[in-house]
Amino acid sequence: MNKSFNLSASTAKAIDFFWETKNEQQKRSSDSSNRGAVVGGKQLDGFLVLLRDACMSVGVPPECIYDKNNYVPGFFRSSKDWDFIIISPSGKLLVIIELKSQVGSYGNNFNNRTEEALGNATDFWTAYREQEFPTFGTPWVGYLMLIGDDERSTIPVRNHTNHFPVLREFENASYIDRYKILCEKLMTERLYTSACLIRTKDAKTYCDATEKLSLTHFIDSLKGYLIGCASEFNK
Repeated sequence: MNKSFNLSASTAKAIDFFWETKNEQQKRSSDSSNRGAVVGGKQLDGFLVLLRDACMSVGVPPECIYDKNNYVPGFFRSSKDWDFIIISPSGKLLVIIELKSQVGSYGNNFNNRTEEALGNATDFWTAYREQEFPTFGTPWVGYLMLIGDDERSTIPVRNHTNHFPVLREFENASYIDRYKILCEKLMTERLYTSACLIRTKDAKTYCDATEKLSLTHFIDSLKGYLIGCASEFNK
């Protein structure tokens, strides 16, 4: 068991890697918008390292951890490529995690992110119900979101209320507020076991959006689940 995992240090490295990769991709892109960095991918690879180290720290064998080409059967579609999964030596799906980020273009992408999160979870749990893949009890499903902490993400967003009023919690809510609401409701409705929301200005400036959505709670929940199914790794 690797006991050297340090969440604080690992988080700092992951955030630094995110900004370094994003800025480098933006420089290389001929597109003056943010699209060059968005479609380049890889910005969140530092968090894949963090997740891998956290799981190995509680005894998960490295050969059970997958962070690319993680196609899991769906119900409404053939399959979905998840960012991080753990499969036991006997072939049971234990953990499945989606990683997302958004820095800029909030108005264009917030609804897309919301629909993705809801759709992915609905597809996964329906496939789970239909026993499309073997599991050990109920899988642990995570959603980790990194959002830019800037003027555009922190000012209130106008609601469209042509015919009916929106829910009260969306009144005077910024995009960061909306992501908080989304992540909390994803857990309340049991679409995800745990959700994490991290806000960041730059490589050195970042924080949890709320204590409930903290990376610490996210990782503690994940590690607790893995400790609970430790017998699956000893067969």
